[in-house]
Amino acid sequence: MSLDVAGVGASAVDLVYVLPAYPAPEGPLSKLPIQSHFVSPGGQMATAMAGCAALGLRAAFLGATGNDEHGARIRESLARRGVDVSHATTLDAPQPYSVILLAQDQGERIVLWHRDAGAKFHPDDYARFAGPISEARLLHVDDVDLEAGIAAAKIAREAGRLVTTDIDRVTDRTSELIQLATHPILAEHVPAKLTGEKDLLRALRRLRALNAGPLIVTRGAQGALALDGDAVIDAPGFAIEAVDTTGAGDIFRAGFITALLEGQPLKDALRFANAAAASSCTRQGAMASVPSRADVDRML
Repeated sequence: MSLDVAGVGASAVDLVYVLPAYPAPEGPLSKLPIQSHFVSPGGQMATAMAGCAALGLRAAFLGATGNDEHGARIRESLARRGVDVSHATTLDAPQPYSVILLAQDQGERIVLWHRDAGAKFHPDDYARFAGPISEARLLHVDDVDLEAGIAAAKIAREAGRLVTTDIDRVTDRTSELIQLATHPILAEHVPAKLTGEKDLLRALRRLRALNAGPLIVTRGAQGALALDGDAVIDAPGFAIEAVDTTGAGDIFRAGFITALLEGQPLKDALRFANAAAASSCTRQGAMASVPSRADVDRML
């Protein structure tokens, strides 16, 4: 196969502002100086594919970018990092963007985002990514444009490919995407929202009705947890001084995909993914924080 991984999902330009503290609506924190600012390509899928390429995989971004200079910046940045963008879709809409507020000496960030109503695939666009998906060993999808993600996952499963996910929200079709994935990766709050069960493990066991494969949950600084059959695998996060957590979840997925395609056991794959995510948190930016394989090996 010509590709290891293909990704269908979101891209964004991040406008990052570093502040002395996080703002508040009243008092001395209602007006703050901007200490520094920069523009960083990002978005869930674009960052994940950049991460896969940096870790040694042949990766293709099959998502969509805007028709403006920010969209061109995304495509150029991905291509420069070795990601195939020849099958990406240019939308008849401006590039989605995020304003990210980052307080100095604090790793967590505040994200404000905007996505034009026209910044989504048209069903006619699906034919553009059908060929590359069938050629790739694995498809990775997010849930920003859920219709497109489900369509892509169906193509991949019909071709007998692995499918991983970046699921961060719950809609009336989230369950369908979980069913289609071979390795669903969910944000920590998703199982409870889907099942109504507050306890994470009980929620994952209820999700067995949707998917019999490994169910993986990202837990931020705590690392990750997976339910594999009846076995619970708890993979703790790495203790670091976080500079910026932007893109950490996307890099976790890039690390997991890399380890999965290398045939690593699930426990080792989760640890590798945690190391990749932790390494990304030691520098600022989304795509700018993508670690090399050597970075991950040092973290391990």
